[in-house]
Amino acid sequence: MAPLVPVVTAVSVALTGLFARKVDMNKVLMRFFRDVARSKARKRLYGNNHALIPMLLGNEEPIPIKTRDDLNAEELLTLTAEELAEYDGLDGGPLFLGIKGRVYDVSAKQSFYGEDGKYNLFVGKDATHAFATGCLQDTEECVNPSMDGLDAKELREIDRWVELYETHDKYTFVGFLVEDPVNKILEADEAGEVEYV
Repeated sequence: MAPLVPVVTAVSVALTGLFARKVDMNKVLMRFFRDVARSKARKRLYGNNHALIPMLLGNEEPIPIKTRDDLNAEELLTLTAEELAEYDGLDGGPLFLGIKGRVYDVSAKQSFYGEDGKYNLFVGKDATHAFATGCLQDTEECVNPSMDGLDAKELREIDRWVELYETHDKYTFVGFLVEDPVNKILEADEAGEVEYV
């Protein structure tokens, strides 16, 4: 019975004030279960047995996420947005999603990310904006890599989702998104920044 006390407390904290104002319950529950998974990962990786309450209150300390310099670049993929789009699982291949320029393999959770999964709209795309705002509409306005116009709270949400994908035992970090070098050259050419000899 004792292990239920923190969960009951966490749910109570999460539900406080929900009935006082109109709330998107899907967004609340999505973030709640994300934070439960993050707290389990923190317990598994760092021995932090009491991570959930600070997470639900929004005052947890962020964990450091490895950068390109911390990782062995030879073992990682670099994908353009067009290449990432090929990892949609439709041909039986892996399911990749992007967030904040990082790419994760989420194939282990077909029920969430597979063709009929609720979060399939994130697969094969950098969905940073959707993770920040909680938007679940499969539109370019919602599912895109832009962080323009996001407030501090939304930027913090992105970091929380990155932590989930980074530390979850079912998801694998596979690499980084890069700008297509051909598109860069074409854009520079159109802008008159390329000199031909």
